[in-house]
Amino acid sequence: MSVDVVLIGRNEGQKLVRSLASVAPHARRMVYVDSGSTDQSLASAEQAGAIVVRLDMSVPFTAARARNEGFAALLAQDDPPDVVQFLDGDCILADVWLAKAEEHLRAETDLALVTGRQREMRRDASVFNQMFDVEWSRAAGEILACPGNMMVRVEAFEEVGGFNPSVIAAEDDEFCTRLRKAGWRLMRISEPMAEHDANMMRFSQWWKRAERTGHGFAQVGHLHPDYFVRERQRAWVYGLILPILAVVGSLSSPAITVLVLGLYALSYWKTTRGLVVEGLPKKEARAHAVYLTLSKFPNVIGMIRYHWRRLNNMQMRIIEYK
Repeated sequence: MSVDVVLIGRNEGQKLVRSLASVAPHARRMVYVDSGSTDQSLASAEQAGAIVVRLDMSVPFTAARARNEGFAALLAQDDPPDVVQFLDGDCILADVWLAKAEEHLRAETDLALVTGRQREMRRDASVFNQMFDVEWSRAAGEILACPGNMMVRVEAFEEVGGFNPSVIAAEDDEFCTRLRKAGWRLMRISEPMAEHDANMMRFSQWWKRAERTGHGFAQVGHLHPDYFVRERQRAWVYGLILPILAVVGSLSSPAITVLVLGLYALSYWKTTRGLVVEGLPKKEARAHAVYLTLSKFPNVIGMIRYHWRRLNNMQMRIIEYK
């Protein structure tokens, strides 16, 4: 065993217990970074043999900040690692993942990180869980970015300065973008990596997460204008411009409102068709397309919130949905 693992979490309960148990037999060393939990997370991590890092909660916490502090704790050890696996505390690590990912990372010296196949463990418990599962299901090969579960080369992490702790959402995309701009390659391999437990059962949870996603679109797009371009354009058009056009247009001609509704219907149809082409059953594709079409409204709220904070020099506080 030669890979160290950083787990992050906040009030994950039994999810964290299971996550730690999946990591312990395969990792050389574990660090658990806690963001102000009020449950038994800290005790569970200590019992599992992890090094525990408690974030200073006087400073707004983010996943990026938690990963950075876990990384720093590993490098402070007598025998620091040269590769580190990051894992969210609501995920179960696949048995063979660390060995397979390390093999790929060490074989190609220009790879900054390796990620793998991630699935939703209770996929059909809700339409929102299904959408997570689709989000995780991506083809193997060279990639532009990936979610936060990843194995990273220490050299590459240090070269770009780690995660940006002020980025409250899509911090993984922002980190990956800086790695690519620094000349590193990123790879997704076909090996199973983790199972995720979103446990998203309520519309309100989905809406808040979509707001946070929009905040990420805007913040990362501000830092890297060439990234999230289409996502930001779609949010502005479908989440703000078309609704304003429909309201203003209804005062002069009902035809304008009908036209706007037709554009939403077209977007829904194209989304459904695209999901079916990707292999999603038609019933699921139709349900997912409803939420993907609707998501532009919370997305634009999150984008506006980011720009309001930025223009008023406000702290970037995380938008919680759990």
